[in-house]
Amino acid sequence: MKRAARAFWLRSPGHGEIREVALPEPATDDVVVRTLCSGVSRGTETLVFRGGVPGSQHATMRAPFQDGEFPGPVKYGYLNVGLVEEGPAPLLGRTVFCLYPHQTRYVVPAKAVTPVPDTVPAARAVLAGTVETAVNALWDAAPLIGDRIAVVGAGMVGACVAALLSRYPAVRVQLVDADPTRAGLAEALGVDFALPADAAGGCDLVVHASATEDGLARSLELLAPEGTVLEMSWYGDRRISLPLGEAFHSRRLVVRSSQVGAVSPARRSRRTFADRLALALDLLADPAFDALVTGECAFEELPRVMPRLASGELPALCHRVVYATAADPV
Repeated sequence: MKRAARAFWLRSPGHGEIREVALPEPATDDVVVRTLCSGVSRGTETLVFRGGVPGSQHATMRAPFQDGEFPGPVKYGYLNVGLVEEGPAPLLGRTVFCLYPHQTRYVVPAKAVTPVPDTVPAARAVLAGTVETAVNALWDAAPLIGDRIAVVGAGMVGACVAALLSRYPAVRVQLVDADPTRAGLAEALGVDFALPADAAGGCDLVVHASATEDGLARSLELLAPEGTVLEMSWYGDRRISLPLGEAFHSRRLVVRSSQVGAVSPARRSRRTFADRLALALDLLADPAFDALVTGECAFEELPRVMPRLASGELPALCHRVVYATAADPV
């Protein structure tokens, strides 16, 4: 009898479903993982759900274990924590993180999973992919002791960046968002909060993660002369206007992109993807990150929940998906 599992698929933009899937027989260097929980990265995954990935980016935006093609049918996701049921002895019985979509059980090469440290609960480990993105951004940004920094956009990525910046010595960190309820999130992460109009200027660095045109324009306004905006937002197929007139040139401002698809050039010769992910999991020992998980549903509910996340009816940061403890039949 073939191994069986169930997976969440985007049938077409705006319409998801759970499908039965057959799993391949594992090779000697593979692991069979039973999913404990997965995470919906609200910004990217809801953009995919709405069919907003531009054709020019279909190859770039592929997830490591994606099946199907944009705009659909496609199986997409990359925040998965599970238990190794079969595989090499060092991994057997271990809780692992994998860049895998929402699926009850899967077979991948052993090198594709990263053990979750004993200090990190499985329910928090779903944030590993986003914390990894924040690690890469800070390698790109290279903040210095005593810097004045704003993080514009208190979504999942911005909040992870702010959480890591809060550990830097003598750094002023302000989390900026148009939603005043995000003040509680900033407090949980140990950083200051401000609405865009009230944010402190004179910043050496602004990390922009709001995915809005207004947020990017405000980020430029918050910079001190010769300051840098690190742009982490991804706009899909939207065109964004940027105010490059006025004082942009006279103040010698910089807008720089950061993207997790490659290890930052600042560390590329000395760190691998595996090193970066392992570091992200170690950082998740801090319980402050629990504030980023703001919603939860059962796997079976995902086809009904994703449209609500995509429309904003459920204003989650990271939405956690939990799976039944009983494995699918094999």
